[in-house]
Amino acid sequence: MTAGNGRTAAGSGAALGDTVAKVVRQWQTVHPGLDTGPMEIIGRVNRCAALLQQAEDAPLRRAGLTRPEFDVLGTLRRTGHELTPSEIARETFASGAAVTKRVKLLSERGLVERRGDARDRRVAHVRLTDSGRDLVDSVLPEQLAYETNVLSGVGTDDRRELAGLLGELLIQLEDRLGLPRT
Repeated sequence: MTAGNGRTAAGSGAALGDTVAKVVRQWQTVHPGLDTGPMEIIGRVNRCAALLQQAEDAPLRRAGLTRPEFDVLGTLRRTGHELTPSEIARETFASGAAVTKRVKLLSERGLVERRGDARDRRVAHVRLTDSGRDLVDSVLPEQLAYETNVLSGVGTDDRRELAGLLGELLIQLEDRLGLPRT
């Protein structure tokens, strides 16, 4: 991937003096022969993820939602049918306990409904209410506009390339962990 000026992404980050570039320089001083290439990628991915989480997703916050709560609502909306908490956990990469807590809070707000399974009382089914569907449908365009703004400093071709590269990495990691792909 190249930056607008033709430099490689790693080179432009180092030239700009991002936080990871500083860490890499420090490690290269201590261990000059060490290959810090993986750190330059994974460190930047982790740092970007942490900063994006700190940004708190302004449109979601205005709607009174956290990102994990929106993930539950969005999962129910995009799949188009009710799901069990276990299915929601798989879709959102969350623990069962975390999903149970989120479903309880969303249910108290009238955004989802829980229905017991007729055959197995231990199983619950969760579906969006009309209010939940309307909230997702109203917040999603705002959230996507917000995310577009966050990425505005990265050109369209570079975004496409970055998305492809991250997709390849994700497939490799999911395969190594034996995670099913949907």
